[in-house]
This record gives sequence, C-alpha cells and structure tokens, in this order.
Amino acid sequence: MQRFFVTPGQVGEQEIYIEGSDVNHMKNVLRLKTGEEVMVSDGDNRQYRCAVKEYPAGRAVLEILEAGDVDTELPSKIYLFQGLPKQDKMELIVQKAVELGVCQVIPVETKRCVVKLDDKKAAKKVQRWQQIAESAAKQAGRGYIPKVSDVMPFPSALELAGELDVCLIPYELAEGMEYTRSVIEAIRPGQSVGIFIGPEGGFEREEVDLALASGAKALTLGRRILRTETAGLAVLSVLMYHLES
Repeated sequence: MQRFFVTPGQVGEQEIYIEGSDVNHMKNVLRLKTGEEVMVSDGDNRQYRCAVKEYPAGRAVLEILEAGDVDTELPSKIYLFQGLPKQDKMELIVQKAVELGVCQVIPVETKRCVVKLDDKKAAKKVQRWQQIAESAAKQAGRGYIPKVSDVMPFPSALELAGELDVCLIPYELAEGMEYTRSVIEAIRPGQSVGIFIGPEGGFEREEVDLALASGAKALTLGRRILRTETAGLAVLSVLMYHLES
C-alpha cells in the first residue's frame, strides 16, 4: 500500500488533505482512483488508513478509515554523523540509515574528506539527500521523515553530539571487542545516541582524541576494516537489534 506523509495540520476529524507534489504523484503517476486505499503518516507517530475521496483543484481529499499509533520507530533516537564520502555513496548511506531507524543524518566535513562542497553545492546535495530520506521512510513504514541536516565542520558536529546521552566513534585502531560489547549493552531505550563515521581514510588521530575528550567512546567493529558506507550501517544494525530485543 502506498504511503504518504502530511503535517498534523492536514489531518481533520474525518478527512486528510494532501497538497503539493504528492497530489500529482497520486493522480497522474500512481493513477489512484476514488476508493483506493493508502496509508498516511502525520510525522508525529500517528498513521491513518485512508481511501481516496476526490481530487479538487490542487489537492487530494482522503477519507479516514482507521487511525492508530505507528510502532515502527526505535525506542531511542539515533543520530548518524557521517564524514562526507566520495561520489554518490552518501545517497546509499542516507537510504539505508533511514531504513534501519536513524532519526537524523548529519553530514560532516573532516580532515580526510576528499569532497569539498561550497554553500550552493552543499544546499543542492542536502536537498537531494532529504528526498532520498523521505522515499526511504515511506518504503520502511516510518512514522516520520528523518532530517538530513546541513553539512557541519567536525568541531560543530562534536558540539551538537555533546547534547546526546551517548556518543560512539568506531575507530580502526580501537581494540577490545569486550569493551565494545559492554558499551553497546549499557545503552538503554530512551537514550539518545550519536555515531561518528569517518570518510574514506577514516579520522585523523587528533580528531579521535578531540572526540574522546568530548566524551565519545571509541569502539572496534571487529578485525576487518569496513568501508565508510558499511561502518555506520553495521553500528545501526547492532543498535537496532539491541534496542528492539
């Protein structure tokens, strides 16, 4: 069943109003007819099973058939601080991170980032990544659309992460799987968690030291060196399993 996102203000007592580009998608791309059913999320963990009622000028009107809470969200908010990778790897990272339950993706400029974006290019990239996040949220049945923030320099990202309960930084020189296991198992539902992932080439040692001084915990992900597009997803998978079990 097709899924759409609206704001709570678009939800009435018996009807939901769809506006913007989704109207064209429903009417002319999906060719949804009167009576066909769709799922709608209000971005606040409420979802509605609806039937298409009519297409008045510039909008779609849906009749609410059933309403309920969304139970697809993780019990903790997880923030992925991703070092800017080369080429289109960020698109894959955003897509899969949203599927795995991340609540926000923060692109980060680090010293080993090969990609350098000026403000104009960065704005276009973030817009594209946000579109991918929305599509992934629809596919995964998420209760809201995770945000992709503007690109941040590493020190600013650390400052933001300082507001979270737990901050993790996988590092190829970290040792001790027992320590990694103990850190993950100590995370409790309701805690906010930040994950820092370096770009190709990883973090500079001084960046790791700065993160540790800010309260982050350096983890090992095993004996193998993971690519930047794999490392964050590996941590998210472990956290998803831990928090939902």
